[in-house]
Amino acid sequence: MHSITTLGKIFDRVDELSKNCTDEFVTVKDISFNNLESMKILCDSHQLRPIAQQSICFRLGIPIQYMRRCPSDLQAQNLNHWIKHERNEQLFVRFDGDDVRAIFTPKYKPVDNFEVLEKLDSMGYPSETEVQCHLDKEFMQLSIPDGKKSFSINGDNMIPGISISNSEVGLSSLSISAFILRLVCTNGLVSKTEVSASYRHISTKILSEFPEVIEKVSFELGKQRNQLKLSLNSPVDDPLLTLESFNRQFQLDKEQREAVDWAWPQESGNTMFNVINTYTRAAQYEGLPSAKSYRLQKVGGEILGLLK
Repeated sequence: MHSITTLGKIFDRVDELSKNCTDEFVTVKDISFNNLESMKILCDSHQLRPIAQQSICFRLGIPIQYMRRCPSDLQAQNLNHWIKHERNEQLFVRFDGDDVRAIFTPKYKPVDNFEVLEKLDSMGYPSETEVQCHLDKEFMQLSIPDGKKSFSINGDNMIPGISISNSEVGLSSLSISAFILRLVCTNGLVSKTEVSASYRHISTKILSEFPEVIEKVSFELGKQRNQLKLSLNSPVDDPLLTLESFNRQFQLDKEQREAVDWAWPQESGNTMFNVINTYTRAAQYEGLPSAKSYRLQKVGGEILGLLK
């Protein structure tokens, strides 16, 4: 789901995605591996989704790229050897049906997307509230524009607001940041601000602090507006070379670079305003996973924050 929609529809979609999801503390000695894509808990086999493959390899200190090059029997040998050295007696395993979607230490305290939506509901955001949402099984980005604070830069109409991101499988922390929606193409910029809040999933503290954090982030929206005006007056001699440099600086992968290449002809120009909007437009590249779309919006915000 990558679209302008309502909170009510997001509730329904999150409910649908989570209907088969369960969590379990699994005793480590009961775990064994058939290969990188399949593990056993006692006698029951479970498929490991890509994020779960990454999380268990990270946990055991095995480079994931090395593991993916190994034949199946060598994958099993590595995993079954190193799981015996796991320091915890149990691991926290997140399932979707019989599939393993993520593996964490027992300290991990999940903040599920439904909890985030329930918190917004309790704060007075009705189900018909319009939002921009990027949502799949691994990642949710929810941006709430504030139409009362809309403004225009160089003929571009923009609406600022709040962006909330969360991953139930460990792709990112639960974060709240300033957000600016560009109406001409409904692509948004997620700004890195001094009061942006990000909490690792080792506590649920952010849920109790939601109202205060959102209020603090809202104060930063005026600063982002001024930065965008500055970007329009910041010339760039060689925009394509600048894009290549930022691609390297922010370590964008092949798919994200393809998205930037797709976006550039639609945003081309000789200012930083054009460069920044290329990254936010790239977030709309068809087929891009939600976490990668969000990353491109964040890159646009981080570039904006570099301007002096």
